[in-house]
Amino acid sequence: MKQPDFDKGNGLIVAIVQHAETLQVLMQGFMDKAAFEKTLKEEKVTFFSRTKNRLWTKGEESGHFLNVQSLELDCDCDSLLIKALPVGPTCHEGTSTCWGEETSTSFEVIARLERTIAERWKNGDKADSYVAHLRDKGTSKIAQKVGEEAVELVIEAMKNDEDLFLNESADLLFHYLILLHARGYKLDAVLQVLAKRER
Repeated sequence: MKQPDFDKGNGLIVAIVQHAETLQVLMQGFMDKAAFEKTLKEEKVTFFSRTKNRLWTKGEESGHFLNVQSLELDCDCDSLLIKALPVGPTCHEGTSTCWGEETSTSFEVIARLERTIAERWKNGDKADSYVAHLRDKGTSKIAQKVGEEAVELVIEAMKNDEDLFLNESADLLFHYLILLHARGYKLDAVLQVLAKRER
């Protein structure tokens, strides 16, 4: 990794934090060399607070840490883009971002669900994890289950029970996400294909 150029900003660089999954910009702060090194070492975003004149790890009092997923310097090496997963709201005022925006619920639900599927796929015991149970059955069984859920959704689509229709839709999406994971993908890969088709 390239090294930050702290000299340009009198010992500081700008650090922009972005949600690692929704790509929403969460906050901006400043880092000196010590804050940068602490962030690398502990994998929790640490800034240099100009008002407190000391290092400040985001969440050190609230518990709302920013867990680092990746760091990238810009072309001039004087600003840093940090992709992180937030624990709770990022802003001290209780919002998802320091600009008062809330994270899109749909993005957040999908991201959490994909993380849960990945965790249970890796560590789940088939006695208490449906995902692990399907994992042990193999990709063919998972694909078959997706097909069954799709048929159930089609049947409900021809009826007038909106609650059942939405629940079957959720079941299909859940099983589809498991199938994607079994094949080594996330939903984002499918969205990229759709984005190319828009051109």
